[in-house]
Amino acid sequence: MTKGFDFPDSGLTPGMPVDFEAFYEMHRADYIHWAELYLGNRADAEEAVDRAFEQLALDWPEVLVQEKPAAYAWVVMKHRTIDVARERGRRLELIDTAPFETVELHDAVDPIGELEESLKIYRAISALPERQHDVIVLRYCLGHTITETADILGITEAGVRSTARYAKRRLKEALGMEKEGSADDHTH
Repeated sequence: MTKGFDFPDSGLTPGMPVDFEAFYEMHRADYIHWAELYLGNRADAEEAVDRAFEQLALDWPEVLVQEKPAAYAWVVMKHRTIDVARERGRRLELIDTAPFETVELHDAVDPIGELEESLKIYRAISALPERQHDVIVLRYCLGHTITETADILGITEAGVRSTARYAKRRLKEALGMEKEGSADDHTH
């Protein structure tokens, strides 16, 4: 860590504001989980997230005056993840290995067909606008609730539901699926 910060394992530097420590404890694991989907390994994800928290710690008073501090922190974390990807000579993309690790794939009647479908879905998710992409990844790839997704992104629960609804429509169109009733849009 740089600048004397010691964030891993919650070993925050003494003297950090209590609200920063609480924010760190509340969001670090979620941020790492997200970054790992894009960077492909835990060590790179931890490095990116710890860099983000270093920046947030240095700028904490300015972060707190933002209209939505959690939304600001999410952007900082994504930027540090992009930085780590670039340093490793990679583009920031949803890692396509996730479909290989699903239980459904192992239990599928047609595992190759399931894999092809999963890869199409991941490509379609990657093509979504940024906010829609983040909501879909947090909600459906990482399994966060609407409330958790709202907290992580610093938006309202209604914003998460609305964004997910539009994203699912775009995904259905991208995947050539027929429009399904709006009841499907409200089940998650």
